[in-house]
Amino acid sequence: MGNHTNSPRVPKSESPILPTSSSSSSSSSSDDHSPKNLILRPSWFLIWLILSLLLLTFFLQWRGGYIDPISRLSHSAPDDSPGSGCAIDFTKIWKFYNESNVSPKICITSTTSASLDDVLPWIFYHKVVGVTNFFLFVEGKAANPNVSLVLQSIPGVKVIPRTGELEEQQAKSRIMNETWLASAFHKPCNGVLFVKQTLNMEMAIAMAREAGMEWILHLDTDELLHPAGSQDYSIRQIFAKVPTDVDTLIFHNYESAVERDDIKVPFDEVSLFKKNFGHLPNDSNFELYRLATRGNPNYFLTYGNGKSAARIQDNLRPNGAHRWYNYVKEPKEIESNEAAVLHYTYARFSDLTSRRDRCNKCQPTKEDVKRCFWLEFDQSAYIIASTETPERMLQWYRDHVVWTNEEMNLRLLKYGVMTRIYSPMVILQKLRESGLFASVIASARAPSA
Repeated sequence: MGNHTNSPRVPKSESPILPTSSSSSSSSSSDDHSPKNLILRPSWFLIWLILSLLLLTFFLQWRGGYIDPISRLSHSAPDDSPGSGCAIDFTKIWKFYNESNVSPKICITSTTSASLDDVLPWIFYHKVVGVTNFFLFVEGKAANPNVSLVLQSIPGVKVIPRTGELEEQQAKSRIMNETWLASAFHKPCNGVLFVKQTLNMEMAIAMAREAGMEWILHLDTDELLHPAGSQDYSIRQIFAKVPTDVDTLIFHNYESAVERDDIKVPFDEVSLFKKNFGHLPNDSNFELYRLATRGNPNYFLTYGNGKSAARIQDNLRPNGAHRWYNYVKEPKEIESNEAAVLHYTYARFSDLTSRRDRCNKCQPTKEDVKRCFWLEFDQSAYIIASTETPERMLQWYRDHVVWTNEEMNLRLLKYGVMTRIYSPMVILQKLRESGLFASVIASARAPSA
């Protein structure tokens, strides 16, 4: 879940030989009025959804003195200008299942063990902002047959379970012989995940080329793209403006700042974010940075080097979970000035124990946890979750993660270190209210005619 750092770049070499991928298909009902067909094509259901979204937008803009959370993002920051706002083009709802003619074609690859309740909103949010395809390497909860059945029923989503056959294919790949990747072999927790993500990203490049994609990103399922700076909250508009000679586009990450200790659905409940250094003014007061750490090891709890997107081209390869590189040239990269990746890290109190349970290879001591976790905060969180009572864990969580000091929050908002972002929660709220998620699940699990 984002606990990674960049890997060193390797010497120039030839492109890897990647295994071919097979496409998945979903069955469709012949009954024009079945629940499945109500989802798989424009219908009265989608017309109602569009009208509801448009009415919500009108209502929010009409109320006197209220700033529309969609058309005016990050309104609490002093550097927010009228031109930095963006309005969502809700007609994209029509394109959920008709993406053949869009440009540029953007895909996301992810390695996930998350539940359906987490992955399904993540997918459809990114469809709304303009992502076309998804290559999901699943294990854990996400590999449950009932979950995979739903995910692979969604057009543009390819589900790849971690099987023995997959591991055999990846063992023969070019990147397995790279010395920089070998440094993570046989290391528990972060090391294992780093290797899996890198190998999966390598395979996703081949799948993306086969599917005709133009850009690829690697995102975890606790991260959302935030296309600020685009006219209609569209990630496609961001990529359409990238010069043709640019190979990679870097998105700085913003980190969630939860204000309660009982968050259950982070995407729906979190609106406060700490900005990345890359989006802060150069003359910001460094005293504010110190306040923003709240006694934790670093400015961010977890990673702070953002995520990058790569143009699909010959000799493309992963460079760890956060960057892409090329075997025969040094890629030309630029940074996005406004768009960002929203990282919902440790947003639920249960994240403390769930991370601990996924990684039980290390003793909860300061020395041994360094084998398992690369970031200091993760090390501390693992020790706390492994040694303290639930009551002491909750107090530690409140002290180190939860932002309960409203005066401090307002000060950091005033000077632009923090920002309010409401668009994801508004989008997902309307998708939930529309019944879309429930309909997709029911459609996928309905018996074939």
